[in-house]
Amino acid sequence: MSKIKKIAVFTSGGDAPGMNACIRAVVRTTLYFGGEVAGIKQGYQGMIDDNIVELDRHSVSNIMQLGGTILKTARCLAFRTEEGMETAYQNLKKHQIDALVAIGGDGTFTGAERFSAKYDIPVICVPGTIDNDLYGSDFTLGFDTATNTVIEAIDKIRDTAESHDRLFFIEVMGRDAGSIALRAGIAGGAEAIMLPEKDTGIQDLIHKLEEGAAKKKSSSIVIVAEGDKNGGAFAVAKKVKEKFDFYDTKVTILGHLQRGGSPSSFDRILGSRMGFAAVKALLNNENRKMVGLRSNEIVLTDLREALTEHEFKLEEDLLEMSTILA
Repeated sequence: MSKIKKIAVFTSGGDAPGMNACIRAVVRTTLYFGGEVAGIKQGYQGMIDDNIVELDRHSVSNIMQLGGTILKTARCLAFRTEEGMETAYQNLKKHQIDALVAIGGDGTFTGAERFSAKYDIPVICVPGTIDNDLYGSDFTLGFDTATNTVIEAIDKIRDTAESHDRLFFIEVMGRDAGSIALRAGIAGGAEAIMLPEKDTGIQDLIHKLEEGAAKKKSSSIVIVAEGDKNGGAFAVAKKVKEKFDFYDTKVTILGHLQRGGSPSSFDRILGSRMGFAAVKALLNNENRKMVGLRSNEIVLTDLREALTEHEFKLEEDLLEMSTILA
């Protein structure tokens, strides 16, 4: 295992389905190549609190199908301080940990990049976030499962919308990125999709709903990403209802329902591929890189580039389709 004898894995930030598959892959790949592996519980907070446990093959048995993360996760303001990072470093030294695999989003990556640079500890990051908004990977861990969860909810809500001639506004996660809203809206046959990346005026939405009503459409569903510039589903519904009362209007906010549940086969495989690749990268002396998936190939992106590059955009064909197919 080159100079790296012991790898620690942790999850940080928001949980995402598929994290457990990634943890399992990190553990078993490390052991296969003759190394030791530790799990840091509750992310950076556990690193500071010395909540570090040894892991073996049996520690990660029967976890692939579980949502969330067996290592837990937490937000940690203390890790942003010099004192917090120093305490974390001393705990890693005590456990003879040589390298880290960090699973999370941009906040996790920022902490990992700073920590690795300061203490010269190799780190490879895995993009685990349902928002699918990190540069360097076509898909992030958990996005597919979250999108499928939203689609299932849309299908069920449409049943009651059709039964009562109702207009439903369904709010989904996506404060800064509308990936879930866009894909779930298209797959769920939504009449309109409101995204942070696209400035949709209320009058434009009303016009679209009026067109549907004129064609005797008995119900409609509008998907609203929480970061939409109009202020979320309740705000949009209120503004629409003031000017357009053809439908009985209802609002459903899916919230953290989108984070949970058994991961899809795609996320189980993606987590396994990324965890395996992260360990292989460390053994090949890579450092401060993010594992990503591009054109179905595993690639590495510099952490600094992943954090500062803002090239990530929604697919133009999907944006066009969302209007035409509705």
